[in-house]
Amino acid sequence: MLRIYTYAKCDTCRRALKFLRERQVAFEEIPIRETPPSQAELKAMASTYGDLRKLFNSSGSDYKALKLSQELPHMSEQEVLGLLSSNGNLVKRPFLIGENTRLVGFKPSEWQAAFLPEDTLF
Repeated sequence: MLRIYTYAKCDTCRRALKFLRERQVAFEEIPIRETPPSQAELKAMASTYGDLRKLFNSSGSDYKALKLSQELPHMSEQEVLGLLSSNGNLVKRPFLIGENTRLVGFKPSEWQAAFLPEDTLF
């Protein structure tokens, strides 16, 4: 089953949830602030996006307060994973992960492509 990490006050997360519901996609919603993605989920997402740093909510206040734009280049992968897995405010949202689906942020065109009907031909 798909797991989607969201923040209730986030408009982007609400749009992503609406997208999934309109397509009758089954999912488990998880509050990202209370329960951040696990290190295994973060590693899986990073393998899709090519870099753990792309998983940060770089416009968030926690990111700015920790001066991560300056600090991240000097951090090890384990330190970055520790930060993201312990502070859901730092994770870009929505964060959608399943066996064959991995999406971070909500770009309708990317999500549409990920949820094309199986019988759709290109």
